[in-house]
Amino acid sequence: MPTQLFERSRGGENALLIQPHAYGPPAEGVLDEFAELARSAGARVAATVLARIDKPNPSILIGSGKLDEVKAACDAVGADLVLVNHALSPIQERNLEKALERRVVDRTGLILDIFAQRARSHEGKLQVELAQLRHMATRLVRGWTHLERQRGGAIGLRGPGETQLETDRRLLQKRMEMLQKRLEKVEVQHTQMRRARVRSELPRVALVGYTNAGKSTLFNALTGADAYAADQLFATLDPTVRRITLPGGGVVLADTVGFVRDLPHELVAAFRSTLSEAREADLLLHVVDADDPLRDERMAQVDAVLHDIDAGDIPQLLVFNKIDRIDGASPRIDQREHVASAVWLSARDGDGLQLLRDALCERLGLRRILGEVTLPTDAGRLRARLHALGAIRSETHDADGWQLQVDLPLQDATRLATQSDGAPLRPLLPAVVPLLPVESDA
Repeated sequence: MPTQLFERSRGGENALLIQPHAYGPPAEGVLDEFAELARSAGARVAATVLARIDKPNPSILIGSGKLDEVKAACDAVGADLVLVNHALSPIQERNLEKALERRVVDRTGLILDIFAQRARSHEGKLQVELAQLRHMATRLVRGWTHLERQRGGAIGLRGPGETQLETDRRLLQKRMEMLQKRLEKVEVQHTQMRRARVRSELPRVALVGYTNAGKSTLFNALTGADAYAADQLFATLDPTVRRITLPGGGVVLADTVGFVRDLPHELVAAFRSTLSEAREADLLLHVVDADDPLRDERMAQVDAVLHDIDAGDIPQLLVFNKIDRIDGASPRIDQREHVASAVWLSARDGDGLQLLRDALCERLGLRRILGEVTLPTDAGRLRARLHALGAIRSETHDADGWQLQVDLPLQDATRLATQSDGAPLRPLLPAVVPLLPVESDA
């Protein structure tokens, strides 16, 4: 029987961080971000050890001398958890735990733990659990000797002679298959909802950006919603969608999960429904922390993730948030080729929000039409729709019907004009607006 491994601590709050790097010091901001990830997971950072790795050790990642240094540092600061800012293979994780006699969690496991704490919706919890099980599937060999015991042989336990490890793997696979089926069902429902939004002809805008850039604060400021917002990494995981009204018409706005450098691919796959809001948007609001000294690098990392999820070609409007932290900064719109390319604002204070609304109208092509419409007496249904939209500025009535002064968004006028009773609106539409086939009211 294999040697009994250590008894795992249930505390897991005092953490020692290992930052591997090669050929010189770590990149700027990498260690600070990893420490913030640890704190976001609920750990207290007790110490940090830099480990230069020119050639990764296949069994423990770091060198044997560095391993002794890490163990001594853990003993000195009382750390019961070791976090490694690198992906570990199952054997590396197992060997490190055995040598250090402490729990070892790599970068992927740490982000998964944060996601597990933050997911609130039913779908989000399913996605997190599936990602965790996939990560765990290759790590069942570690930590407990009971996984090697043989079933069968004793009275009442005779059977196929399956090891406990094989049983756990089989049950794990069944659970993953069940979660996958549930997620596929939820995804079908979400796809139907997105198709309904497409049929409503509302432009779709998705907030994207590096985690903790202020996306949820901006979302709340624009929509009046109460989506959770906090000064921490991955404060928002579940997608939140609201309709907002701009001067030129309605828009569907979606808040999405924040990105981070080296986002594990299994997490990108697990949160495909959240990220699909970005993939299917007409415009992306790329929110950037204007006060972040690494903002250019963060923007490049977000663009890389967008490319990975096939959203790299969707038009972007940059939103430089948190200008309240920059001395002398004021709200403004930057233009490129006479088109709004960036808006500088403070979502927390509300400064510059109107500039953003104006830029959205420009980028989405939201325009209004104003003119006089004559409706015949049998067009009461169209008149009622115009009243419901608040589009009638004045009206008079005679024996021939109604004469209306209308003011409404171009997108609403186009939608009504495609319907069977919308012919009176068609002369008001600009010649450049293509009319879809007339829809039946049935």
